[in-house]
Amino acid sequence: MLCGKKIVVVMPAYNAEKTLGKTYDKIPKNIVDEVIIVDDYSTDETVNIAKKIGLEPYIHEKNKGYGANQKTCYKLAIKHNADIVIMLHPDYQYPPALITAMASLLCSDMFDIVLGSRILGGYALKGGMPLYKYISNRLLTFVENLILGIKLSEYHTGYRAFTRKVLLEMPLLNNSDDFIFDNEIIVQAVYFGYKIGEITAPSSYGEDSSSINLWRSIVYGLGVLLTTLKFLLQSLKIANFSIFDPKGKKLLVED
Repeated sequence: MLCGKKIVVVMPAYNAEKTLGKTYDKIPKNIVDEVIIVDDYSTDETVNIAKKIGLEPYIHEKNKGYGANQKTCYKLAIKHNADIVIMLHPDYQYPPALITAMASLLCSDMFDIVLGSRILGGYALKGGMPLYKYISNRLLTFVENLILGIKLSEYHTGYRAFTRKVLLEMPLLNNSDDFIFDNEIIVQAVYFGYKIGEITAPSSYGEDSSSINLWRSIVYGLGVLLTTLKFLLQSLKIANFSIFDPKGKKLLVED
């Protein structure tokens, strides 16, 4: 609990047996009220390890994708009466100690979303981010800032915190079930006028950290450009897309 608000950490998991325990141990339990883990049909011991450390994982009956995993995470957090929801990858790439700072920024009511940026402070390459990913991150972020009319240091971090209001109001179920969900939710937030803050989040790319391969990275990059184009066409009233429909499918529409 922080500022009288319930803090829930969600962890979208897939084959995270080697890092889940270490990540969970570092979560600041003094402010986090609940930790929810959703397993996207892992083929390793992720589920058993989750149970061993005291968590009761929600398990997808088949692999649905990273975006679908997040949808389940956020839906469960809302149903568990979360006021602030923080997504933390269980691969120990992002420092759990920053949960307190991210939640505090949302408690201030100055922001609706807080992103843990790997770029601020110049820690991305130092933390082991592959050079090609760093370059593509910077290029995509430049294009998005130019088209969206804001200035974020990066859109592609997996470390995010949301208020309950944002997760309830945006049509998140209209988003992709794949990796591009990460970008769609940020572009949606810009379109709907939510306030986004950033905090420096040094990342660590160890052997066990999850990372998509080059081909998936290319597909993701093309998806980012397509999402940005959709934003532009929607803003100019040239076309309409479901991810920007205020009456679109929301988290509590489906059971």
